[in-house]
Amino acid sequence: MYTLGIDVGSSSSKAVILQDGKTVVAHAVVEIGTGSSGPERVLKDVFEGTNLTLDDMANIISTGYGRFNVAYAKGEISEITCHAKGALFECPGTLTILDIGGQDVKAIKLNKQGMVMQFAMNDKCAAGTGRFLDVMSKVLEIPISDMGKWYFKSKNPAPVSSTCTVFAESEVISLLSKNIPKEDIVAGVHKSIASKASALVRRVGVEGSLTMTGGGARDPGVVDAISKELGVEVKVADHPQVIGALGAALLAYEKIKK
Repeated sequence: MYTLGIDVGSSSSKAVILQDGKTVVAHAVVEIGTGSSGPERVLKDVFEGTNLTLDDMANIISTGYGRFNVAYAKGEISEITCHAKGALFECPGTLTILDIGGQDVKAIKLNKQGMVMQFAMNDKCAAGTGRFLDVMSKVLEIPISDMGKWYFKSKNPAPVSSTCTVFAESEVISLLSKNIPKEDIVAGVHKSIASKASALVRRVGVEGSLTMTGGGARDPGVVDAISKELGVEVKVADHPQVIGALGAALLAYEKIKK
């Protein structure tokens, strides 16, 4: 039995095909999100290389910002619930989850039964999100995939105190004009992200280790900065960017089995 989970976020669309609620058959990510062709494109990509079609899916659940705009979905579930489910699947026993997405950050606290007990989200500001990191990488002329490498080169992180993305961009430009080494500015950017995200984690409370999901978890510099800011071990899900879609596929399976 196959189920499909679709996560349409602010800046990307993700999909996971699950077999019998246990095995990930395929997953895909398209770097455009809600209000775009992302849901259709990620659907095409996730089926590519498989012998499956949409008709083979016993159930389809959508999640994320654009979950109500996925015409082929048979139901919708909030991203908080889906991220919790997906994170528990990849990191059994986790009690605290930090999801850094394109335009939001979510901290989720679970009980030992895996139920969501509390969660906190950032406000409408993009500080601490993937969008924040993307803006800074463009200003610094460093590919976003290389930002983590530059972070670990730093010996003296520069202060990037502004929590607003626009003001922080001006602050980074000012640091560049003063010939501050790029690696130190990158480290300052990462510490700024860690400070913002960690504040949300503290609001829900950290118990044991922290599991990170979302696109931000792919940056080892962000992971390290958050670990140091909170003073806890940080685990990263095997497929951090598709955790929401994975959770949706798992919940799609559970709904059929009931």
